[in-house]
Amino acid sequence: MYPGIFAQDNPNRPAVIMAATGQIQTYAQLEARANQLAHALRAFGLMRLDHYAIFMENNAAYIETCAAGERAGLFYTCINSYLTSEEMAYIVTNSESKVLITSPSKLALVQAAVKDCPALEQILVVDSEGLPVEAVSGPAFSDYDTVISQYSGAPIQDESLGTSMLYSSGTTGRPKGIIRPLPEQAPQVPLPLYSFLSQLWLYREDMVYLSPAPLYHSAPQAAVNLTLRQGGTVVVMEKFEPLAYLGHIAQYQVSHSQLVPTMFSRMLKLDEATRRGFDLSTLEVAIHAAAPCPQMVKRQMIDWWGPIIHEYYGATEGLGFAACNTEEWLAHPGTVGKVVLGDLHVLDDEGAPLPSGEAGTLWFKTATEFQYHNDAEKTAESTSKDGSMTTVGDVGYVDDSGFLYLTDRATFMIISGGVNIYPQECEDLLISHPKIEDAAVFGVPNEDLGEAVKAVVQPIDGVMGDETLTEELLSYLAEHLSRQKIPRSIDYDAALPRLPTGKLYKRLLRDRYWGEGRSKIV
Repeated sequence: MYPGIFAQDNPNRPAVIMAATGQIQTYAQLEARANQLAHALRAFGLMRLDHYAIFMENNAAYIETCAAGERAGLFYTCINSYLTSEEMAYIVTNSESKVLITSPSKLALVQAAVKDCPALEQILVVDSEGLPVEAVSGPAFSDYDTVISQYSGAPIQDESLGTSMLYSSGTTGRPKGIIRPLPEQAPQVPLPLYSFLSQLWLYREDMVYLSPAPLYHSAPQAAVNLTLRQGGTVVVMEKFEPLAYLGHIAQYQVSHSQLVPTMFSRMLKLDEATRRGFDLSTLEVAIHAAAPCPQMVKRQMIDWWGPIIHEYYGATEGLGFAACNTEEWLAHPGTVGKVVLGDLHVLDDEGAPLPSGEAGTLWFKTATEFQYHNDAEKTAESTSKDGSMTTVGDVGYVDDSGFLYLTDRATFMIISGGVNIYPQECEDLLISHPKIEDAAVFGVPNEDLGEAVKAVVQPIDGVMGDETLTEELLSYLAEHLSRQKIPRSIDYDAALPRLPTGKLYKRLLRDRYWGEGRSKIV
């Protein structure tokens, strides 16, 4: 997110477009405002390797607030905009952020949280001019534009590369800040990973990238960064909506985009005539990640969009990276690709290597060094005994050709009657059913078996979750799964708790059945 070169050579080129309104921020405007904020952050006392945080929905100011940190040698933490005040306060405090940038829609949450953020000194509110701000003890609240307008649009004198310090989604516990050593170098020199990804996904100067996901997440953060460092145009959706997404591809002649599988599923549930009515001919590269994609869904997307779909697997921690294109996936259905960064080892519970085809916990000799910020215990838990490897608890296997397949996260493995069951396969089948919008499968307490397989399902609009549907779904699953993997019961919910990034917040569902106790085993 360092647009200085392009601001000089092509100052009027659109850098950022808000999809719904068409509001344009040119490269010259982005460069000037990022520099102004960098000056303001210096004035607030933030020096290289200090921290600030951003807590907003997707909006026109979001990218410039990140770009300022990229040129000031700072760590900036983009916070999940759907968190509660308590959850947000934890991240602000844990990240040691001295400045918080927010929006009017999040202001009440911020005001409720500041009492628990003792290190926070300044809060800047975008688009807040004329907005009454209730006085609270603690940090100062200021209008963002009023503050940065006091400063020059020229670069600060001590520019150096900054980067994001993002937090894991927290689906298996409290979110953890992921921090890496930051080399002291010029901001226009990208980190090596960004150069690698630009080549892998054919990024170029005249590209148009459509971003349908929340900008606080690591994947859109990286994609936007790559686009702006190439001199392309980023089109930001305020939120994903299937018809709008397809319309924006045609409207803005989009060449690149990155999605999550739930977005694929929602578009595929549109009737075929509607789907085929959009001109998608400019789309060259469509990338997906963040969650496993059901094979049936991916095949349907390839049939629709052609061989332009790329998949990758990588955690925010940056332990390793696997990738595949359409041709490789069709030759190895279900794979998330070959490992291209990091050294992968598949180990059993005792840490012994497993043969090809046998699932175990994925451990990496990491491609990039990292730690969990202010959490030595969590860092140690994810590190092997000899300190050489790390894991985020994903479960999978590698085939004889070296392609990686994910089966689940170890945290949600079900042990029923002494049998290990990984629920991803069942979830994929349920989500692929034409009457089902979303599904989650996990273990619930059972006096006889220890755990029983439970499914919680969200039917599509107009379909009743009743006994008739249950019988239909169980019969459907029986055609594809062994008896042990089939849910013993199915419950229905109007909407499953997915994060805006597409990841299923399964812990919230599971806790309904396990109660408030710390133990999740019988």
